[in-house]
Amino acid sequence: MKVMMTGGGTGGHIYPAIAIAETIKENNPEAEILFVGTQKGLEKDLVPQNGYPIKFITVSGFNRKNIFKNVKVVKDLLKGSREAKKIIKDFQPDVVIGTGGYVCGPVIRTAHKMGIKTFIHEQNAFPGVTNKILEKHVKKVFISFADAEKYFKDKNKLVLSGNPVRKAFFDADKSLSRKQLGESDDSFVILCFGGSRGAGKINHVMLEVLDSLNHISGISLYFVTGAVYYDAILKEMQEKGVSLSGNIHIRKYIDNMQDYLSAADLVISRSGALTVSEIMVCGKASVLIPSPNVTGNHQFYNAKAIADKGGAILIEEKDLTADEILKAISALKRNPDKLEEMEKASRACALKDATKIIYKHLGL
Repeated sequence: MKVMMTGGGTGGHIYPAIAIAETIKENNPEAEILFVGTQKGLEKDLVPQNGYPIKFITVSGFNRKNIFKNVKVVKDLLKGSREAKKIIKDFQPDVVIGTGGYVCGPVIRTAHKMGIKTFIHEQNAFPGVTNKILEKHVKKVFISFADAEKYFKDKNKLVLSGNPVRKAFFDADKSLSRKQLGESDDSFVILCFGGSRGAGKINHVMLEVLDSLNHISGISLYFVTGAVYYDAILKEMQEKGVSLSGNIHIRKYIDNMQDYLSAADLVISRSGALTVSEIMVCGKASVLIPSPNVTGNHQFYNAKAIADKGGAILIEEKDLTADEILKAISALKRNPDKLEEMEKASRACALKDATKIIYKHLGL
């Protein structure tokens, strides 16, 4: 059996594909799995790190601000389609599964034309343009949020699966994770990150938060800046003369997110679909700050889906201040019962059988 996975750009598209691949391998140890992505996206590193081979094609996203730049985009699309056809011909997959990103377009369309079974997974409550276009080329569309249903035309193709989350997040143990991080069981642990690439506004605000929490006993803050912002953050701290105590930990990027997420009492983050799903699987209270710079404001709807059930505090970026973050931290640290309520609500929102549901519908 041969399965081709395609999806790329950010971790939000790549990790669900890896989670699906894990389930396929669990059920079919002899299955051959090949990923297709681009050299520009995080898949270039993440896929091999997780033990899977990857091939690359040429593709780029449409430029909505300057339509004249789309001449190159069209050329890339045609070239990418030819490259995808060769890879598909050589690999001979039984099924092709797309999990989002521009790379899915030429791969899924080409596979469909070649008579191969195709599927896509949509992570967000507000679907991306690529997946809405690809709907007609696939056998099934797996969706993570029921709210996404209204954006697709053929309701018979839709399967509410939830978002595929890697097994490591289900297996993570809070006490063990804290030991690995050197944290005591009674410490109030905060994890802040802005997605796989980081987030400038969150980082700016967290510098103020960090200053307020520095040297405060009983609180540990893990602040993940993203590689793009890391050096600038350290420089700004140096210019301000900030000297960190042992309770503040700054990271450029973390590969073992499951350990940090499991160890946390409170998560402060963007609300990409995968992030929200991992938070829910781990049953964590969160402060979610949707990115305003995404198609259809989909991160807002991802955050609202969990905030409406009581599992998260939603703060829009325009309203984001250090005071708002500190207020949330203080309220939840002082009120363990409220924290526990949010944790239960968060966990109750999780659709935990996503990969099993998807696997069942693949007909492998």
